[in-house]
Amino acid sequence: MPRPAEPLVVNDNGAWCWFQDERALVDPAAGRLVVGSIAAAEGPGGEARTGNVELAVVDLAARESTVVVLHENLEVDDHDVPALWHRSDGRWLAVYTRHKTDDLTRWRVSEPGDPTAWGPERTFDWAPHTGGRGVTYSNLRASGGRLYCFARAVNDDQCALVSDDEGDTWSYAGKLFTRPKVGYVNGYTRYASDGKRIDLVTTDHHPRDFDNSIYHGYIENGALHRSDGTVLDPAALDGEAPSQADLTTVLAAGSEWGGDPMTHCWTTDIRRSENGTVAAVLTARANLADEDFRRERAVPDLRFFYARLENGSWRVNELAKAGAGLMPHEEDYTGLAAIDPYDLDSLYLSTTVDPRDGSALPHHEIFHGRTDDGGATWTWTAVTEGSTVENLRPIVAPGDPSRIPLLWFRGEMTASQHYKCEAVLLDLPREH
Repeated sequence: MPRPAEPLVVNDNGAWCWFQDERALVDPAAGRLVVGSIAAAEGPGGEARTGNVELAVVDLAARESTVVVLHENLEVDDHDVPALWHRSDGRWLAVYTRHKTDDLTRWRVSEPGDPTAWGPERTFDWAPHTGGRGVTYSNLRASGGRLYCFARAVNDDQCALVSDDEGDTWSYAGKLFTRPKVGYVNGYTRYASDGKRIDLVTTDHHPRDFDNSIYHGYIENGALHRSDGTVLDPAALDGEAPSQADLTTVLAAGSEWGGDPMTHCWTTDIRRSENGTVAAVLTARANLADEDFRRERAVPDLRFFYARLENGSWRVNELAKAGAGLMPHEEDYTGLAAIDPYDLDSLYLSTTVDPRDGSALPHHEIFHGRTDDGGATWTWTAVTEGSTVENLRPIVAPGDPSRIPLLWFRGEMTASQHYKCEAVLLDLPREH
């Protein structure tokens, strides 16, 4: 399959956050990709389209995209992007929330085999559990024949709904872990699953409020484990929840890399391979003491790290420079990175520092990285070059191991609620 000369615009108005998954999925039998996003007033359609929860349904062979609206004018905020699940009966499930401005998890189920036709929206009300303080994010992961929807809810901790009918109905399961709240919210968590086990990486709190470390654990057979397999909570989500700080530390706040101290860590991506290897991309502030930093000023030097779990032990390496924070009021935002779900030696990242030579770039560009030594060293290739706008938040959509559907959005972004961006796709062949 020849590489397209230009990426395909799949939605002319949209962006996404990175604490929901899967945000994009491929149905290999139908040759179709589905990706969710939120439209903004600055883009095509203006105020009439702002806050639309949308899906781009892409015919990969024809290179044509159809945009479907799941909920009109829900809220203009990239945190509202839907998580997707392709069910065993051929229907699609889409789950989404507002950004802590109400207590509803919303979901819709498609017609069989048709992600352009959807049944009515249904809701789960978290208010009896949250006290009306709001819910955010949706992450759909399976384990032991159950489907979990992880969200930030009670006490702004990681909580879950569970479904035994692939999302037709949901019930409250409980809190996964907890600790006294500091600042805005508690931990930021990313999830990966092979259907049997759910791996996660998480923080203490928001990096602007706390000098976070990164922790790892996994859920298997109903228990929450540390990386080495020891059990932290034998009945995960049931009863009193442990602190995430009692999981395995992957990247410690204050640790030094090449003589540079790293602080205020954050989670970016996590994937698990068929052989049980887990890989994660993390970020941290470099060389910046709290007393030298003023709020509302982007962090000047953010770093990407690549962490790999094999046989219960983590290896962590500095991956690349991310450049300065994306926006002043969200000091730790980066362009982000995405691990190839079928090849943990391959990833794509967005940065303003060329990882090949360290030179500064005028805009965020997308680079492909490959390692042959478990993440110690990387070879880099430019995916975008000479751009006049930002290229942000790449996704490698899972579903079809024979292809690499690389998505990102490009344009200008000044806040999670204000952007003029379009979502694009490079559907790349997988070289064997």
